[in-house]
Amino acid sequence: MELPGTVLFLCPHNAAKSVIAAAYFDIMAIERGLPFRADSAGTEPDDHPWPAVIAALQADDIDVAGYRPHHVTAEDLAHAHRVISLGCTLDDLAPSTVQVDHWDDVPPPSRGLEASRAAIMRRMDTLVAELADRGQ
Repeated sequence: MELPGTVLFLCPHNAAKSVIAAAYFDIMAIERGLPFRADSAGTEPDDHPWPAVIAALQADDIDVAGYRPHHVTAEDLAHAHRVISLGCTLDDLAPSTVQVDHWDDVPPPSRGLEASRAAIMRRMDTLVAELADRGQ
């Protein structure tokens, strides 16, 4: 089956929120039979995911230890089916045709990883249900 697109999750450092969101999105999309997969990137990427994020995801049998954050490009944005920003300012990077959904209510993991993960999961439930309802 050909995938209609990618859901691109962005956070400034591509080391915590976007990594969490992409990991759980892929699981939920597969469970719901959605033909989407996640990608993540950052505007100022770190060298590695945050160690606490790696550990938290490993507790759910999700391995992101080998993931390397990368810088989002205009091409990434243009080719994504959906773009979700978790605190990024995209300014001139996003083409005018790209709709960016802002999940600015997700708290920084540095202030509480579990609260951040819970906020992402609430948003993720809505996103996955919306994609499933649209038949996309």
